[in-house]
This record gives sequence, C-alpha cells and structure tokens, in this order.
Amino acid sequence: MLSPIRKSVNFMFLQTFLILLPLFVLIFSGFLMGRIVKLSEDTLLRILADFFMPMLVFSSLYLSPVSPTEMITLSGAVIFVIILTLVAAVIYTASNKADKRTFPLPVIFMNSGFLGIPLMQLWGGYNATNIIIIYDQIQTFFIFTLGYLLLEGGFSTNGIKASVKSPILWAVIAGFSFNLFNISLPVSLINTFSFGGNAAPPLAAFALGHSLSGRQKGKISIHVFAGIILRMAGGFLCGILAVRLFDISGLMKTVILVTSALPAAVFSYVLPARLGYDSSIPREIVIISTILGVFTIPLSFYLAGIL
Repeated sequence: MLSPIRKSVNFMFLQTFLILLPLFVLIFSGFLMGRIVKLSEDTLLRILADFFMPMLVFSSLYLSPVSPTEMITLSGAVIFVIILTLVAAVIYTASNKADKRTFPLPVIFMNSGFLGIPLMQLWGGYNATNIIIIYDQIQTFFIFTLGYLLLEGGFSTNGIKASVKSPILWAVIAGFSFNLFNISLPVSLINTFSFGGNAAPPLAAFALGHSLSGRQKGKISIHVFAGIILRMAGGFLCGILAVRLFDISGLMKTVILVTSALPAAVFSYVLPARLGYDSSIPREIVIISTILGVFTIPLSFYLAGIL
C-alpha cells in the first residue's frame, strides 16, 4: 500500500497535470495541425508576437496590481537568474567546446511567453499572469539585447533595429508608464485590449505545438542533454537562490521558481536561424525540453510548494 506522503505527492502531481491539461491539449493540437496542414510558422509567430501578445502585455501591465516596489524586486530576481544561467552556459562552452554563440541562448532564455503565460493563467489566474508577464517582458528585453550581443559578438545595428521595431517592447514601455503615472484610458479601449489579449495565451500554446511539428530527425549531441539540464534543473536552482536573496514568498515565489525551470524559449533557436547561424542544437534543446515539460512542470510546482 502507498504511504500517506506518497499518496499526497501523487495527488498533487495529478491535480497539477489536470490543471495544465488544456495547455498540453492545445500544444498537441498545434503539433497535429502542423503535421496535417502546411502553416507558416513565421506568420503564426508574427501574429502572436506583433498583435495579440502586445495587447495582452499592455492591458495586463496597465491593470496590474503589482506595486512598483514588487516590480523592482521581481526585476532583480529575473536579472539574477539570467546572469547565473549565463555564467553556467559560458563555463560549459569554455570547457566542452560548444558553440559559444548559440549554445547559451536556450540555457539562458526559458519559454516564459508562449508557454509560461498560458501556464500561469490556467494555474494561478489573473494575479499569477500579471507576475509572469513582467518576468517575460524583462526576459524579452534581454533576448533582443543580450541575445544579439552573444550571437554577433557585440552590439549591432540589426539588434538595435529589431528591438526598436518590436511592438511588445513598446507595449511594455506604455503599460509600465501608464500604470506608474496613473494615466487613465477609456474603459472601452482597455476592454478592447483585454479582449484581444485573451487570445494570446491559447494561440501561444498552439503556435508552440506547431513549431514542434517541424522537427527534423538528427543525431542528438551531448551538448543537447547538457543544455536541457542547465536550462531546467539549473534554472530551478537559480530560481531558489533568487527568491532567497530577494526574500520573495507567496505567489511570486512559485511563479519565479516554476518559470525559471521552464523549457527553452522558441526564440533561442529562431534568432540564430534568422541570422544565419547553425541553430540545430538550440532547436533540439527547445523541442526535447518542451516534451519533458509534461513531467518537469508539475514537478516544479510540487517542489515550489514544499520549499
């Protein structure tokens, strides 16, 4: 017979899995659609990242109950996690001859947007969604700055142009500014942004599943396994250090711990691919870590609850 503790653990895993089931169903649906119908991944990502996601970001930040002090604390924790994972990736590339331009990206950047936002919406509702949106937008800033810096070995005109042209970046700036300075907007306009933004999480999950359908079979190198371990296990450990250093508890603690251990971000292979670099290792890390997320995400929630 199972012990009471083991029964409790099994129940928590089952409960978390059932909460996340709609997310996994949408991801799998996107995967099947990608196998059946030829959809443009670039078009899906552009619709999501340039239209629906900015609406969600602006409306969430505008209506966010997170105080400026909490935003500063959260920002410090996110930056701390990014720095630690960057150090871990650099150390690995230096000692194992991995590509120093592309390998660090899937280690540093987790899928806090396409996967994390719908995940937290299902698990924690409005408050958890607000926290992860802030987490995601801080990371997005680093993707379009640090990401280009790593790929091109320094600041580049392409990186600056890409950042300035990003609607999400301007949605972040506008959302933070309107919230901070108490600038009022017509209710009908906010309702419009909220209505459009509600489409972003399910579309993000679907787009993620579709991106997985394009995987081409190939040899999986040791660097892929190392990247997955650094991204998920290493990310969770970095999250623990961050919440302890910044004395974070409650809902924000859980969001930070779980988000820090999420699978690798889709952009971690999209960026090098668009710039002409070999994106095979980052792509494999993204795909395999996302598949493993079916098991690691419930585990992260469980560990976050007992730490």
